[in-house]
Amino acid sequence: MDNLEIYKLTPDRLDDYLYFFENVAHTDNKQWDRCYCLDYCSASNAHLSKEFDDADVRRKYAIEYVNKGIIQGYLAYYNNQPVGWLNANDRDKCTNCMGMQEDIFNFKKIKMSDKKIKSIFCFTVAPEMRGKHIAQALLERAIEDAKADGYEYMEAYPNKKDADIYYNYVGPMGLYNKFGFEKYGKTKYRFILRKKL
Repeated sequence: MDNLEIYKLTPDRLDDYLYFFENVAHTDNKQWDRCYCLDYCSASNAHLSKEFDDADVRRKYAIEYVNKGIIQGYLAYYNNQPVGWLNANDRDKCTNCMGMQEDIFNFKKIKMSDKKIKSIFCFTVAPEMRGKHIAQALLERAIEDAKADGYEYMEAYPNKKDADIYYNYVGPMGLYNKFGFEKYGKTKYRFILRKKL
C-alpha cells in the first residue's frame, strides 16, 4: 500500500501511540476503549489491581511503559496518521504478563525459554483500514527486526477456533502461514506457532 510506513515504538512516538488508542483503535468496540494493549507487556501484573478499570490509570501506566521501553511494538502510519499497532516483545520478559498467564497459556507459571524468542501478542488496525494488509506489513517489519536483533525464533498464539474480528487480535492462522510459521504446541484455546529466523 502506498503511503504506508511502519515505525518501532519509541518514546518520541508516545503521543501518536496515545492518540491511536484514544481516538482510532477501538472506535467500533467501546468495550476495549483505551486498552493501550497493556495486558501484553512485562509489568502488566500490575493490571490485576481494580484500579486498572479506570482508563486514566491505564493511560498513566501506558506513558510510563512506553518511556521505559517496557511495552514494545510497531505503529503503522497511513498518510502520516497512526492506523495500526503490533505488540511484539521479548517472550521471556512477558512471562508475568496477565495476557500470557490468562489468555495464552492458561496457567500461572510459564517456563523461561533457552532460546531467544520474539513474541507476537496483538494486532490492532483502525476499522476503516482493515483488509488493506496492514497487519501483514507490521508482521513483516517485526520479523526483519527480530532477525537483525539476534532472535532465534518468532512465536505467535492464534486462536484454535474462528473468532470475531475483535478476538482475532492475536492474528489469523492464514497470516502466519504466509510467513512460514509452524505449529509448535497448543493450549486450551490457542496454538503456539514458531518461525525459525
